[in-house]
Amino acid sequence: MTIVTLLTDFGTADSYVAEMKAVLLSRVPAATIVDISHDVPPGDVRSAQYLLSRAWHRFPAGTIHLAVVDPAVGTERRAIAAEAANHRFVAPDNGVLSFLPPDARFVALPVPLDAAPTFHGRDLFAPAVAALASGNRLDQLGEAIKQPQRSPLPTARSQGDGVIGEVLYVDRFGTLVSNIPPDLVEPGVRIRVAGTDVGPLRRTFGDAARGALVAFTGSGGTVEIAVRDGSAARLLGVGVGAEVRA
Repeated sequence: MTIVTLLTDFGTADSYVAEMKAVLLSRVPAATIVDISHDVPPGDVRSAQYLLSRAWHRFPAGTIHLAVVDPAVGTERRAIAAEAANHRFVAPDNGVLSFLPPDARFVALPVPLDAAPTFHGRDLFAPAVAALASGNRLDQLGEAIKQPQRSPLPTARSQGDGVIGEVLYVDRFGTLVSNIPPDLVEPGVRIRVAGTDVGPLRRTFGDAARGALVAFTGSGGTVEIAVRDGSAARLLGVGVGAEVRA
């Protein structure tokens, strides 16, 4: 059994995700397909990178990950496949795989002559995943490349007696996910988002009153800011890129 994960910005209102799954299941009927998300904001490569970087290593070795957030589809941007830590990846070469370690191997995928220039997810990437799931090696899919596009997510930095980071992602609850690791935050130090004092780190949402801001260490291992029973993004009027200070 091969597990294939899917991450796209296609949503589920149209047939796009189903068409990709149809290609996969027609060629690899025994594949188990797991949807990471299809609600990535349209064209938001950075959010796609964040979500895939959180999820991929939690799957069993041998899993194949397909990420299609591809605002430059049909242009000269490369299509790539990669291998790292006994996992394989297929995606556009636009930085979405920047989280992979330096020893990852990459190949450039050829574009089929009959591929729709606006739907490489179905006509290029899904067939490549099916080939890997059927036993093909990475080097059988394309030519090795040494310099895939890398646009790693920003990291927090120390400044004086504090730490400066930013919001990397906003989840569906309006929680602001920062890039500040909690081990850089001394006990009792207050968190500020875009100038608003949120207070010190708490353990969970329930440590704040209903409707109040609360900072805590999120499940992804970084400082997050939420509103209990509400939306921090809406309350503060901020989003990705907003400054977070400790």
